[in-house]
Amino acid sequence: MSRLLYENSVSYKGYLIIPFVFGKADNYEIYSYKLLAEIGDKSQFHKAENPAGIYGSSISNIIETAKEHINKNADFINCGDSFQSRYLYRYNLIIISQQEGKYFYDHYPPELLNNIAAPKLFKSEFECINWIKQGLEGQYKGVDRQYIRPRVN
Repeated sequence: MSRLLYENSVSYKGYLIIPFVFGKADNYEIYSYKLLAEIGDKSQFHKAENPAGIYGSSISNIIETAKEHINKNADFINCGDSFQSRYLYRYNLIIISQQEGKYFYDHYPPELLNNIAAPKLFKSEFECINWIKQGLEGQYKGVDRQYIRPRVN
């Protein structure tokens, strides 16, 4: 599996659809996807890989396939955007959440959908982002600097 294409992820009805290149056939990329569920492990589709079992020839095609599967099979629906505060840093996905005035985060590396965040609370989203950035910059010392940026869609 190639890296997860977090920059093309789409939040939809309480799920985050994350495409990736599954493989190649005749020099054409074949796309698949993984899901994150807002309710975490309470959803049968949390961290699921391509529960629809259908692959696509483009990112937009696989996103539409995932949406159709969610529409037909979701075990919960949320019409808000619980993944609104998501950021990319060196192909890592950072999702910031807030509860009762405290901020915390989920951190997913580029290659797999395992949350590697530290169990730490912050007073603001800015403080949280700075803490994550410092930790990741230490990991990438001597490499071109890239700043945390908001999601693209």
